[in-house]
Amino acid sequence: MAKAIMLQGTSSHVGKSIVTTALCRIFFQDGYGVVPFKAQNMALNSYVTKTGGEMGRAQVAQAEAAGLAPSVEMNPVLLKPTGNSCSQVIVMGRPVGTMSAQEYHNGYSMRALTTIKECLHNLQQRYDVIVVEGAGSPAEVNLKANDIVNMRVAKMVPAPVLLVADIDRGGALASVVGTLELLDPDERELVKGIVINKFRGDIKLLEPALQFLEQKTGKPVVGVIPYMERMGIDDEDSVSLDDKQDSGSREIEIAVMRLPKISNFTDFDALAAEEDVTVRYVRQGEMIGQPDLIILPGSKNTIEDLLYLQQHGYDKAIAGLAKTGTPVVGICGGYQMLGREIQDPEHTESDRDRIEGIGLLDTITIFAAEKITHQVTANVTNQGFLGLNYNEKGLTGYEIHMGRTQFLTPVQPAFEITGRSGQPAASPDGVVRKDGLVMGTYIHGIFDNNRYRRAVIDALRVRKGLNPLTVFRDVQAEKEESYNQLANIVRKSLNMDLIYQILGDQ
Repeated sequence: MAKAIMLQGTSSHVGKSIVTTALCRIFFQDGYGVVPFKAQNMALNSYVTKTGGEMGRAQVAQAEAAGLAPSVEMNPVLLKPTGNSCSQVIVMGRPVGTMSAQEYHNGYSMRALTTIKECLHNLQQRYDVIVVEGAGSPAEVNLKANDIVNMRVAKMVPAPVLLVADIDRGGALASVVGTLELLDPDERELVKGIVINKFRGDIKLLEPALQFLEQKTGKPVVGVIPYMERMGIDDEDSVSLDDKQDSGSREIEIAVMRLPKISNFTDFDALAAEEDVTVRYVRQGEMIGQPDLIILPGSKNTIEDLLYLQQHGYDKAIAGLAKTGTPVVGICGGYQMLGREIQDPEHTESDRDRIEGIGLLDTITIFAAEKITHQVTANVTNQGFLGLNYNEKGLTGYEIHMGRTQFLTPVQPAFEITGRSGQPAASPDGVVRKDGLVMGTYIHGIFDNNRYRRAVIDALRVRKGLNPLTVFRDVQAEKEESYNQLANIVRKSLNMDLIYQILGDQ
């Protein structure tokens, strides 16, 4: 039977996910069979497993840090906000419906508890250690009755809790004391230590505050983790986009439209990691400028995000730049927006029956009730985007979409899908416009493929009169190094002897 430890926070975005990831890698380095678990996640940044199930991206990173293939058991409930206080509810990787916050919290959430218990039981039989992550704060008294992710899970496992606070935002001591004060006595007893996260400065100046905190709460401070810049580890939700600053003036600039319902924005992290590329997220009110490439990303609500582009004039700006020679790529929802029209006859996403697209591709997309989710393999053969005369087999990525795109005229596919969810397939994906300046695809993660990514960047370089670099970065190897680097920093920052003692006391 696995031992467990749980990370809960004084609020959202305090760093629970990254500390959980670090502990998964530390236990993995120490020779334990470790697995991450988060009962319920709310995020638009999702992933598709080998079996076609959808789960939160943070648990994918945690699984990789633990040396495991991601599985929906690690995140049995995923909520994907769609707008107007509603979310698509995904259980064990499959959507079960779209519900309002009230419908979910007052009706469905407790029904999901049986599935959560089953997943925990299965993981407990197969692993040595479970690192459990909570969500938000356990002290949200308005949500506590129907909580299925914080203290109810800690009691269910049972798991000792480390309470994480973000000192960078200020008020960390008050948030720790206040959180503990709002917990019931038995819940407070489950908290075995405090973690101060995102600290900048001289630790000696903080020591009096740490001593006060221990005396006030009766809980040991397990450690103080320094503020860490981006480490190439996938982010959980679009809140983290606010931390992604422009990487300075580099030779190639890519503008990604920051849609209100942007999803799977990790599609562009590998591009941003290239030394000659700046990835700039265009926020509301900002000009697109004169980038070398414009990317329309995925969206959880394509129609609403297309309306956003239209209301702020970005649709016309994109069309105008494309007309004067700026290349444009659309991925998933962004691909759908580039067409002539989007239809939603079953009102899958909105109350609208149809909406006019940007019109850069001769396509129509029709939404269906059933979501397509697959890991895919694909080939690229002289697709023609940016004039690429490029061939490669075995590209990897994944599909998550409810739309089906139809072509009004014969097209050049962007890719040829050769496998879906481990089964052979033979179907074209996406489209490249005849002039090679506009491409749409349903494949998320396509730029994570090292050689293809570099081929696209080098084609952009040639368009600017720059020499191609031809060398490429190994994204997966760099990610593994990032997990090790994270683990080293956190191992030095936490009292790991105390953490192992807390684990051993179960």
